[in-house]
Amino acid sequence: MVVVGAMIGSGIFIVPAEMAREIGSAGWLLVAWGVTGVLTVFGALCFGELSAMMPHAGGMYVYLREAYSPLFGFLYGWTLFSVIETGTIAAVAVAFARFSGVLWPAISEDRYLIKPFHLSTHYALSLSTAQLLAIAVIVLLTFSNTLGLSYGKLVQNVFTVAKIGALVGLIILGILLGWNSAAVTANFTLAWHPADITSLGKGLEVSTSFGLFVAICLSQTGSLFSADSWHNIAFAAAEVKKAERNVTLAMVVGSTLVIALYLLANVAYLVTLPLQAIQHAAADRVGTATLQAIFPRAGASVMAAAIMISTFGCINALTLTGARVYYAMARQKLFLSFAGKLNGASVPASSLTLQGLWAALLVLPRTYDPTTQSWGNLYSNLLEYVISAALIFYVLTVAGVFRLRITRPDAPRPYRALGYPFVPALYIIAATVTLIVLFVYRASTTWPGLLIVLLGIPIYLLIREKRRLQPASVSRSDDAESQSID
Repeated sequence: MVVVGAMIGSGIFIVPAEMAREIGSAGWLLVAWGVTGVLTVFGALCFGELSAMMPHAGGMYVYLREAYSPLFGFLYGWTLFSVIETGTIAAVAVAFARFSGVLWPAISEDRYLIKPFHLSTHYALSLSTAQLLAIAVIVLLTFSNTLGLSYGKLVQNVFTVAKIGALVGLIILGILLGWNSAAVTANFTLAWHPADITSLGKGLEVSTSFGLFVAICLSQTGSLFSADSWHNIAFAAAEVKKAERNVTLAMVVGSTLVIALYLLANVAYLVTLPLQAIQHAAADRVGTATLQAIFPRAGASVMAAAIMISTFGCINALTLTGARVYYAMARQKLFLSFAGKLNGASVPASSLTLQGLWAALLVLPRTYDPTTQSWGNLYSNLLEYVISAALIFYVLTVAGVFRLRITRPDAPRPYRALGYPFVPALYIIAATVTLIVLFVYRASTTWPGLLIVLLGIPIYLLIREKRRLQPASVSRSDDAESQSID
């Protein structure tokens, strides 16, 4: 439930539009999602070995720390807190608020309680009714998770079942009731011939083999984001029963289920709508366009309710799991010390609160384009910047399977990566090639992501220096406590 709940948010209902514009054909659109599926499931199979070896709170932070050094673990934790987890919580919370506005028009990003006031030419702060609702949802789910794991589990189970039901319902309705012979003929007769595409830049055309390859790699930004967070269950491994077995099962089974649903959802879109309608869906809301084609009057409202359910469960899963990383870092004296405490309900309430506060603050900044006089959201830019950075950490973590096989050959491995060494090697190659393409053809939104990661280095050095200057007796006791927690 945690894996599925963290993976399914609003992306599957929106990103196929941008992907279709980049790729330009129905067949290759499904191939792009298939690539995402292979990467995700292969990643889960590899992470499973690490989670079985180290079933502790922290997930990737622990794996990178143990495979390489504390610096690598810290850089991941720093990026997770500053952008990846908190930025995603903010983004999904605003998505929840936006779709709430379909049912209640008073909730809108244009209805201001505090009008935007500029911090600079391109940045401002504001508080709209939509932003207020987004913050309220973050506060509510942060608070409910501080009450104990049973509350977070209840919310997760209820909303994950509901969102799976909603997505399955969309798939069934699209395939059975939305079947449009004209759309099917148009989309699949020329399934492998790109048409009506956006420019890839640098003189590349999707009509060429290399251009198509680049387009599929670039499209992974959207699909991988929609399928991300499959490993978040490992953040809370210390609270999972039989973690050395069940965390691996959760990642593999959960990610496989979600990828299957995503592929079927795209099939439902393609048998209901012509590719051009998917490419140019209003505000990229492909899911809404699909339901409106089936139910012209009620489609938008039904889809809005479904996405609200989906995003609410996603926020809860991200909130529940992410805080465990900062807790693990704090126990190792690499984060604010108070974040390493458990409350009376045996959950890291301080870590949850700190995460919720930063996520809520990320809802407030706005970006402004003077040319088009249009407003955006700061976290959207940050998320674009960090997708490539997140892929770097995935590659390093999977490579850690090889490294730990060499450096710790005798360590207990209740589960060994299926298909080793081919599966991890294929993942590393495919993800690295995708990264290279992103850095070459999407430089404006990839190099800044790397900069965000590298900003963590001086912070780490300052923390390490502070620890070095602590009295020896304190340092020894702190280290002993950290080891006992691990």
